[in-house]
Amino acid sequence: MYGFEDLVSYALITSSRDPTTFQEALHSQEKSRWMGVMVEEIQSLHKNQTWNLVELPKGKRAIGCKWVYKKKEAVLEKEGEKFKTHLVAKGYSQRKGVDYDEIFSLVVKHTSIRTVLGLVAHFDMQLEEMDVKTVFLHGDLEELVYMVQPEGFIQPGQKHLVCKLRKSLFGLKQSPRQWYKCFDSYMILIRHWPWRPRHYQFSLH
Repeated sequence: MYGFEDLVSYALITSSRDPTTFQEALHSQEKSRWMGVMVEEIQSLHKNQTWNLVELPKGKRAIGCKWVYKKKEAVLEKEGEKFKTHLVAKGYSQRKGVDYDEIFSLVVKHTSIRTVLGLVAHFDMQLEEMDVKTVFLHGDLEELVYMVQPEGFIQPGQKHLVCKLRKSLFGLKQSPRQWYKCFDSYMILIRHWPWRPRHYQFSLH
């Protein structure tokens, strides 16, 4: 119904106040806010070169996609509600051996977190947190995946074209694995550097 196999998971990331479709967002009283965050999301996708527009090859099919909307309550009184949206691929329609092969999802145990925090406290170390925006967009796809153009952002005169995905996207079955491979390779690289130049900054934004 909503493009999710597990409606319970869908309910956990949305609320009754959040639009469930692009048309609902377009006709809501907060249309300008939702359109603003959708434009930001599209700009981020283009900046990361997430896809190329191509003709759909004969014998291939394009998976669908949908917008997912979420309001976040303000942490501080002076802040207003935060509007968030993600373009999510309908990965439930992917076929193993065609649209994806291996999948993997990293899970962190609470005992591991407690161990790290304990070591930090014991050795009086400094702990830093890293927040990665549009995290899945940094994983390169290894399979050929075609997706329809996002609703509301179909290129004029190019409606017949589809998105040939270059980067992983929220909703794809292989996205967690591709992001983990990207992050793991970077951490291995940092570990083996004899020194780190001060002028070099690695950014995942």
